[in-house]
Amino acid sequence: MTQKSSIKKKPYPELIRRLREIHTLRGASAVIGWDEQVCMPPKGTEARAQQAALLETLVHEQQADPKLGECLEACARDPKLSEVRKAVVREARRDYDKAVKIPADLVHEISETSVKAHAVWVEARKKNAFRSFAPLLSRLVDLRKREAEALGYPKDGVPYDALLDHFEPGATVRELDPVFARTRKITIAATRAIAKSGRKADVSILKRRFPIESQEKLSRFLLDAMHYDLKAGRLDRSIHPFTTGIDIRDVRITTRYEERWLPGGLFGTIHEAGHALYEQALPLDHAGTPLGEALSMGLHESQSRLWENQIGRSLAFWKFLFPRVRRLFPDALAGVSLKDFYWAINAVRPSLIRVEADEATYNLHIIVRYELEKALFADAVSVKDLPALWNAKMKEYLGVVPRNDAEGVLQDIHWSSGSFGYFPTYLLGNLYAAQWMAALRRDFPDLDRRLARGDLLTAKKWLNEKIHRHGRRYTASELCRRVSGEILNPEYFGKYLQAKYGLAE
Repeated sequence: MTQKSSIKKKPYPELIRRLREIHTLRGASAVIGWDEQVCMPPKGTEARAQQAALLETLVHEQQADPKLGECLEACARDPKLSEVRKAVVREARRDYDKAVKIPADLVHEISETSVKAHAVWVEARKKNAFRSFAPLLSRLVDLRKREAEALGYPKDGVPYDALLDHFEPGATVRELDPVFARTRKITIAATRAIAKSGRKADVSILKRRFPIESQEKLSRFLLDAMHYDLKAGRLDRSIHPFTTGIDIRDVRITTRYEERWLPGGLFGTIHEAGHALYEQALPLDHAGTPLGEALSMGLHESQSRLWENQIGRSLAFWKFLFPRVRRLFPDALAGVSLKDFYWAINAVRPSLIRVEADEATYNLHIIVRYELEKALFADAVSVKDLPALWNAKMKEYLGVVPRNDAEGVLQDIHWSSGSFGYFPTYLLGNLYAAQWMAALRRDFPDLDRRLARGDLLTAKKWLNEKIHRHGRRYTASELCRRVSGEILNPEYFGKYLQAKYGLAE
């Protein structure tokens, strides 16, 4: 049967066939991306840039193939299409409409430049040399501006909206600004109240010697406790922890360890495992289609932040885990009580590094990046100005100033891959996580007792049922209403901080 007759007689099966071919190509691209950050030799950068660019071009060609458009049109005319299939067609149409707007040569150039920029960023970070990274960063900004113009954005919007949409479908600056403003107010009020409370956590206990080998044992124990399937994934090390979803049956995570800082590897592992649990729980029968994909990066981050903070930093969880951690690090934790350890990992204090920030001040780190990205794509600032602007905003919002660019503007990997618009999803993830946790506690009033005995399966199954199994069937707002009864509300995060730190309302 020819492609033309397949489209005419069986448009939906033909659509699924094409979508799964695209999924297979994306998986190949994800594998070489994972390899690039985990084990590729330094001299492989040039070849890898060409490989990545070719794969991304092939993916784009299939995403923008007119035959795919014909399939979508034929499916849309089918009156017998089920609600589930309608959702697949709707989301596939959304992807197709975006793909046809972007020139293939632009896709190729963005991909190739990103691989080269990542390699330069790694060295620039090591050497504290922003100037060596700036030219490629400027190039990526220009390329993404071209992409934003090609995609288009709302009449009352800005180019940055087009980039936000990649990671948080439908999100716009107009909608996010008030959410961020309210979150900033909540965060500052909470951190000031915590500072005035007089509680002084001894974080020095986290800076003792924690052998890397024992940290890795702890990471693997945590993955098992969280029910991460290592037969469908793996744990490795990288400069910046990340999760790669190659397929529902191949979801890989990385972390990083520091011998004199336990929380880095510990919470990095929990965070990435939270991402991985989402990917591994997506419906297998919809693999390769939009219903077998995560809804948004804000939703994705809500999973990692819920596991890392709402559960991973809770007293109930540490009643279960602390005895094991003491056995793994008997010298470092000799004489340390559960209470002292709990408050150490929950200490609230301004810091320089986003991935090591406490859960309260973390939002301010994201706001710094959000405001800089908005300014970049509004042509209000230039790349060369970023280090000074970064430092000024860190001083304004957090009261700390980086000693060098490695601690400042070079600390994150995202800009080296051209992922502008990604950072805001971290803050949205924090807010969603607090809202999910409130709903989870309503459904399981005895949740703390369950966590204290090491029962993490209750939370995992609840997330599987409420969030993961739906893929992209609903919008973020629709899903939020279904799970919690209302749209995203920053007040849940504020109430969570108040309850945790004993703050007066």
